[in-house]
Amino acid sequence: MNRLTTLGIVVIVLLFVGITFGTFTVHETERALKFRLGEVVKTDFTPGLYFQVPFVNNVRKVDARVQTLDEDPQRFLTVEQKNVIVDAFVKWRVEDIEQYYVTVGADPRRANLRLSEIIRDGLRNEFGKRTVQEVISGDRADIMTILTEQAGVAGDSLGVSVLDVRIQRVDLPEGVSESVFNRMVAARERVAREFRAEGQEQAERIRSAADRRREEIVASARRDAEELRGEADADATAIYANAYNADREFYRFYRSLGAYESTFADKEDVLVLSPDSEFFRYFDQTESLQR
Repeated sequence: MNRLTTLGIVVIVLLFVGITFGTFTVHETERALKFRLGEVVKTDFTPGLYFQVPFVNNVRKVDARVQTLDEDPQRFLTVEQKNVIVDAFVKWRVEDIEQYYVTVGADPRRANLRLSEIIRDGLRNEFGKRTVQEVISGDRADIMTILTEQAGVAGDSLGVSVLDVRIQRVDLPEGVSESVFNRMVAARERVAREFRAEGQEQAERIRSAADRRREEIVASARRDAEELRGEADADATAIYANAYNADREFYRFYRSLGAYESTFADKEDVLVLSPDSEFFRYFDQTESLQR
């Protein structure tokens, strides 16, 4: 009975050890290394449950998800020997787990340290070739592309794949930023003054052309009016001459009526004349009838 009990205990212990130390699970987000007495024997594990020989084999698992290296902003010199503050980050993940283990001991902190040195050297080289204006406004995308390619080549030797290198911001030191801002404001104001001056010059030119055109139109209209007035006066003179030659007495009478009308247009006007004045010639109806 005691022997059976002991045997049962041994079996239970063996089962426990076999389950505890003889199996392992690889998840979707993990990569695994299998060792036999300290030597790597297998790396191509897919997600699932696996068996191993306890105390002979052991397994090292690493995170296969995308990792982020995000350091504090660093200072770099441009080709003008001016400091700029650069904030960048790197996205990477384990690609060759065996190489990853050999080079950095499958330690993400050591991998980040190596990648940080690579990215820092790349930033220093690229910023040292460019001016402040280029790195701030124009060449940032080119720098990120170059750094991603360089870090990708270096990452292969570490067993990792560098997915992306991003420059979040490029700033000038506080004192320099204010100085550059003031220069930019002055430059923009100068350009604005030049544009305003050009606009005023164009406006004056257009205004002068418009005034000249207006004077030409007015002069032409006056000339045409004078010509029409002259023609009308000539026609009127001809008509009056014809009327006078046709019936001189009637023409005198007509002219007298016009004089009467213009003289007595205002009722308050007072005219002192002799009764036998020529002005009243046609007021004497008897004389008119006799004639």
